[in-house]
Amino acid sequence: MEAFFQWLAANPFVLLFLTVGLAVWLGRQTVAGYGLGMVASAIIIGCALAVIASAYGVKLALDNFAKSLFYYLFMYGVGLRVGPSFMNSLGGEGLKFTFLAVLSSVIGLVLVVAGAKFFDLPVGAAGGMLAGSQTMSAAIGSAELAVTAGVVALPPGTTAEQATAMIALGYGITYIWGTVGIILIVKYLPGWWGVDAKAAARAYEKEHGVASGDVPQLSGWTAGGLRAYRLENAEWQGRTITDLLRAHPEYRVVNLVRDGAALGVRNDEPLKLGDVIALGGRREAMTEKMGLIGPEVSDRVALDIPLDRAEVLVTNREMLKKTRDEWRELPGVDQIQAVGIERGGVPVPIGNDTKLQRMDIVTIVGLKDAVNQVGQVFGRIIRPSTATDLLTLSFGMILGFLIGAISFPAFGSSVGLGNAGGLLVSGVIVSSISSRLRFFGNTPAAARNVLEDLGLVVFVAIVGINAGNSLLTQLTGAIALKIFIVGFVACSIPPVIVWAIGYHIFRINPAVLMGGVAGARSHSGPCREAAVEIQSNVPWIGFPVGYAVSGVLLTVFGYFAMLLAQ
Repeated sequence: MEAFFQWLAANPFVLLFLTVGLAVWLGRQTVAGYGLGMVASAIIIGCALAVIASAYGVKLALDNFAKSLFYYLFMYGVGLRVGPSFMNSLGGEGLKFTFLAVLSSVIGLVLVVAGAKFFDLPVGAAGGMLAGSQTMSAAIGSAELAVTAGVVALPPGTTAEQATAMIALGYGITYIWGTVGIILIVKYLPGWWGVDAKAAARAYEKEHGVASGDVPQLSGWTAGGLRAYRLENAEWQGRTITDLLRAHPEYRVVNLVRDGAALGVRNDEPLKLGDVIALGGRREAMTEKMGLIGPEVSDRVALDIPLDRAEVLVTNREMLKKTRDEWRELPGVDQIQAVGIERGGVPVPIGNDTKLQRMDIVTIVGLKDAVNQVGQVFGRIIRPSTATDLLTLSFGMILGFLIGAISFPAFGSSVGLGNAGGLLVSGVIVSSISSRLRFFGNTPAAARNVLEDLGLVVFVAIVGINAGNSLLTQLTGAIALKIFIVGFVACSIPPVIVWAIGYHIFRINPAVLMGGVAGARSHSGPCREAAVEIQSNVPWIGFPVGYAVSGVLLTVFGYFAMLLAQ
């Protein structure tokens, strides 16, 4: 075994990806539906390997440059993801959920700092407890940054390595309840308040036309239809498609077949008896005038029309004023179906009075020309692309480092966002600008996910490996118990306060508020469990704004937890 660990120490890349691979595997394992996830697993696996190796006299350690690089890529990726939603949260109905997210994050920070001071915990514990109790793994990086930047005064005899190990320890001890606790709290909060969240969800669905959570994902009903008719009505013989559409604008002619051959759409072509015309339109329109042209036929040639599926980025300000019912009155909308809305990377249920926000992504399906027409009305169509604008990536990273270099005097030292915070802000700026320009800054979702997922798990794995060497020297039963108590309190109190204010003061629908509480903790797990518990998609309506705001705040608060707890 000693030879194995010596080999790992001599092959750092194998060590790194062995840790990552084991973390991904462990993160997929669940008990009663709950699991650690790959990020928490990474720090556990990393620490475990380092501790076991130290028992054989082998020290495992990885390069800090690689650790910082992956963390910086992660922070920039987070900024790209939350940018549009973060900007949208600053106005309208989003202000309520923004306030709740800020309140939850601040209370969590205060409780962690107060607990660290009350129990006189070692340096590093506050940052780790914030990251674990609020399930914000990214806060580990900002907490560690406070150590490496020298803004945290280390007591005599304490090394930066020991402080980093304490961050990892605080995170590991508090993360499990931070994850399971918030899920259970959100799930049962309505019951503790004597509220029937399921009934509230059904009332919301009925009032706003939101699909219930038990509606099947695949359905035989669509808003539009496509049918073929044989021309037998002599009234239209010799007239053109233009004449037909002028008299019946609710239809769209998508194909014309004559003598078995598809002619396509020829607006000025005189129609002949026996022609097969493929019409598209609303289902209601397709059935109201069944005999307009002639009998319906099953003509494969006429109906072999390719449908288009596209994502539309909402940039037209006029669309922000319209509800879903009002969209349906726009030209071409009766030829497409909106199958999903994504806001800040989170799917949002569609209701009759759902209003779009700038930078929402609406997925539509329908006839290609109708999709293009509607896409131009909403904003711009985003066609799938595997290309990433690396020039913009480079520019965004440089901008982030420049922003991070800005500092000002506070708390007796020089304080600034640092590289990580600067990159987060840079990502928000770049995503907000690039979403408004067609040929600027393309970063596909898959590429962004690599920045986030790989960046964070590699960073945390390296933290765990490097922390494991000094972990056992600081770990005692008393310290572990104190850390757990602080983490338990910091996890449990903020969501209860957020619920009380959201329910009693803001009068938010309880089903929506369940998602708002989960979003205020920037954790999708509680929202997903809430949706399952009440069998409704409504909780996801309250989730995105808080998710974006708290994700930014809690990440930065890791730095301030270290600063304020000293």
